Amino acid sequence: MFPALIGTVVIAGLVGYLSERTGFTRNGILQSVIICVGGAFLFYFVRIMFGVSFGPPGMDAILSSVGALVIVPTHWRPRR
Repeated sequence: MFPALIGTVVIAGLVGYLSERTGFTRNGILQSVIICVGGAFLFYFVRIMFGVSFGPPGMDAILSSVGALVIVPTHWRPRR
């Protein structure tokens, strides 16, 4: 269980970093990483408590990180 948690955090951090570098979001690198890690943590614990899953833990981490980035409204703010 602990290696899956560490892997979830690492994958979520990478997704946050890459989303900023590719231009998918314009939140800032640190903010995007925090959003992704928060979303991945939330879904990780939902997976443990309720058994909800999209597949392997890595796929869950990627989908929950991207989902958190899409839900956070800063994605749609006007461009400067």
